[in-house]
Amino acid sequence: MSAHKAEESSPASTQRAVTMEKLVNLCKRRGIVFPASDIYGGLGSTWDYGPLGAELKRNVKEAWWRAMVTTRSDVVGLDSAILQHPRTWEASGHLQNFTDPLVDCKSCQQRFRADHVEGGRCPQCGGELTEARNFNLMFKTFMGPVEDSASIVYLRPETAQGIFLNFANVIDTQRVKLPFGIAQAGKSFRNEITPGNFIFRTREFEQMEMEFFVKPDPAEEARWFDYWVEQRLNWYVNHGVRREHLKLRPHEKDELSHYSRGTTDIEYLYPFGWGELEGIAKRGSFDLDQHAQYSGKDLTYFDEEAKARYRPWVIEPAAGVDRTMLAFLLDAYDEDVVEHEERIVLRFDPRLAPIKAAVFPLLRKAGQPEKAQEVLRMLQRHFPAAYDQAGSIGRRYRRQDEVGTPFGVTIDHQTMEDDTVTLRDRDSMEQVRFKIAALPAELTGRIGWHR
Repeated sequence: MSAHKAEESSPASTQRAVTMEKLVNLCKRRGIVFPASDIYGGLGSTWDYGPLGAELKRNVKEAWWRAMVTTRSDVVGLDSAILQHPRTWEASGHLQNFTDPLVDCKSCQQRFRADHVEGGRCPQCGGELTEARNFNLMFKTFMGPVEDSASIVYLRPETAQGIFLNFANVIDTQRVKLPFGIAQAGKSFRNEITPGNFIFRTREFEQMEMEFFVKPDPAEEARWFDYWVEQRLNWYVNHGVRREHLKLRPHEKDELSHYSRGTTDIEYLYPFGWGELEGIAKRGSFDLDQHAQYSGKDLTYFDEEAKARYRPWVIEPAAGVDRTMLAFLLDAYDEDVVEHEERIVLRFDPRLAPIKAAVFPLLRKAGQPEKAQEVLRMLQRHFPAAYDQAGSIGRRYRRQDEVGTPFGVTIDHQTMEDDTVTLRDRDSMEQVRFKIAALPAELTGRIGWHR
């Protein structure tokens, strides 16, 4: 038997206990997400990921990379530059089309996106608005010591164009055959006029995008489009998002991007309503056509079976790391009562949890802390683990529950006699004993990296 009694819990009081305010407060209090430049009062809609947030973000990207690249033989990875030749954005249409219509209030000087204003009056003061004008969302900067028109470059607004610029390089070096994909995750920048809702819409963010190249045939395009919509929807469900919090929304013709032949969004039910989580788009050969025209390079694919050259069509699943993190945080958040005390718990899929296991000595004497440190070092060779010896064992469990740690390992009197420990499960709170030597294999299996 364990040296401490098992916990008892009562069910969560609500199906969806979280509000955005609760989540933001938890994230700051527990080192998941901080306001950027906090000591200077912050900088609008920019965020820093703290020690636990950095781990969570890395786990989200690794889970995506594993699903999209590592476990597939038809997708390769890429990491392209943030700064690309300025002609890239002329060819892609971003200089001409990547705009928001803006209006200004003549009274309070507030600025709004025209499509977010109802009634033709200022939503702040009711004042008269200016005529709408287009504003390009790309961040502009200068390369080199001279700030003139010849040295203008842009921070990329999407990672996709780096993939299209490297299409020929990948074909020449990787011996890929259609259908195949090129995937990458990385920073993008958009000078959003109305960012907000925590990390949902920010000016600096990370994307996870894949361009999947197929034969230029409507039937092939339709088949692979449906395939990737299903794959991407299932990925969220398989990593802990409840299916009822997700829906598919095909775009109307008048809202399609300039490059899109058809787009379906995977939307998530945020506390502020349904919002885009990921988009799956049919880009056709638009990008390869444009870059071939602007660069003068041959961006065709030689089909050995058909003995023909053509530019493939593209299916693009594009997700935001930050929005994905937000969805996982929101769906993991829960509140219940354990031994008559309220508990906040993040029920992350163990694969995503920032800390996989926490090690606790039951007492701060009798050699238990030293033994616990040995166990910690052993586990850290396999995955992120934490150590805590401050306060009651119940209080320590709560602290780890609050950041989503799925497993607790307690060193107690019996450990010192037979080298066994108590392993506690975050969700069921079941406690079982294992030999210390068996812990790495047992926990690795429970984390489920094989899934």
